[in-house]
Amino acid sequence: MSEEKTYPTALEAPRSDVTHLTLTLVGELLARSRQSPRKRLLQKLHKSVEAPAHRMFNAMQPGTYVMPHRHLDPPKDETLLVMAGSMLFIRFTDDGEIAEQTLLQPGTEIFGVDVAPHIYHTYIPLKPDTLVFECKTGPYAEESDKDVPSWAPREGTPEAEAYLLELLRSLAAKASAEAEAVRAERGEEPDQ
Repeated sequence: MSEEKTYPTALEAPRSDVTHLTLTLVGELLARSRQSPRKRLLQKLHKSVEAPAHRMFNAMQPGTYVMPHRHLDPPKDETLLVMAGSMLFIRFTDDGEIAEQTLLQPGTEIFGVDVAPHIYHTYIPLKPDTLVFECKTGPYAEESDKDVPSWAPREGTPEAEAYLLELLRSLAAKASAEAEAVRAERGEEPDQ
């Protein structure tokens, strides 16, 4: 049995009727995410998979791979709020092209997203100890929670790391081209 299979992907919700959301709670979650082979870990706040609303903290480290997915069947909206760190949200077309990328950071104009069920998306933490508060419709059923497209490698496969690196390279090249276009428009010399 691999370490990835024995390390939890999520921590169970506290059993109290009132759960204090503390710096200690998220600090311990972030510390455990650093030890996770997946480089991320969830702290559930909902008490059961049948709960109509699922609320959780998602602690992530750079290098984690969140498969592009959508929540289509049954349709589930998803809200992500970045509490600490920095995260890139990516929306894809149905055939896997990047339709939009948005930098999400606390204390800035855009600190979160609300995503419709039919939207393929992923997110990439850019800073260590990125903490996200996530809400989506329940109940949870592993076999239908995420609709993963055929063009996206599955988590834990050799193709996943290469896909993530290529995705980051593509986004960097696009950002560089956009910066060069702005410089050219201003009449500035290109970077050497």
